[in-house]
Amino acid sequence: MAKLTKKQKEALSKYDPSQMYSLEAASSIVKEITMTKFDASVDVDVRLGVDPRKADQMVRGVVALPHGTGKDIKVLVLCTPDKEAEAKEAGADYVGLDDYIAKIEGGWTDIDVIITMPNVMAKVGRLGRVLGPRGLMPNPKAGTVTLEVGKAVKEVKAGKIDFKVDKFGIIHASVGKVSFSPEKIQENVRELILTISKLKPASSKGTYFKSISLSSTMSPGIAVDKGSIQGI
Repeated sequence: MAKLTKKQKEALSKYDPSQMYSLEAASSIVKEITMTKFDASVDVDVRLGVDPRKADQMVRGVVALPHGTGKDIKVLVLCTPDKEAEAKEAGADYVGLDDYIAKIEGGWTDIDVIITMPNVMAKVGRLGRVLGPRGLMPNPKAGTVTLEVGKAVKEVKAGKIDFKVDKFGIIHASVGKVSFSPEKIQENVRELILTISKLKPASSKGTYFKSISLSSTMSPGIAVDKGSIQGI
């Protein structure tokens, strides 16, 4: 067994890893057990009782976090010239089309979200091999393929995130920063969980929420009692 560091021992002294905590308590504990010198991200792992290999059990959606993610999201808008001003005014970091497509083909992916339009998806589609593995491919279900590019940029900048169950049946999402108050962390997590709850596939049988865990960058996970989240 690996030897625990001083910081790991200190973190484990503040809570019991074998216990489940209410969302309210976990939102406070995650701040106490984070020892990083930077403003770490707060993450949620939700294990669902679904089989992602079945198309009718794929859980995917978007949610607008009440308090945002705390991150400075870099947004690229790939659009036609008539939409460029709208995208820039909304706060997009990069706006263009062919020049950025060529840049991405050359290996540039220093962005967090790409928003595009339905009529240019044919051009963007050929970037699938580069963008797909990085989770950057625009998708209509995530609201990143739209004619309302300005609205989409504002929503992403304000804290709208998309999530998707992985092949193990787990949804991973960043829901804020350790510098957030426990109340803000709690409200962001609750909004995400309630959104996932509404997306339960009709074909999913048995327990839907198998486990919920809250952690920060490099901190241990805190098991959250799903019974403490009203509405699921």
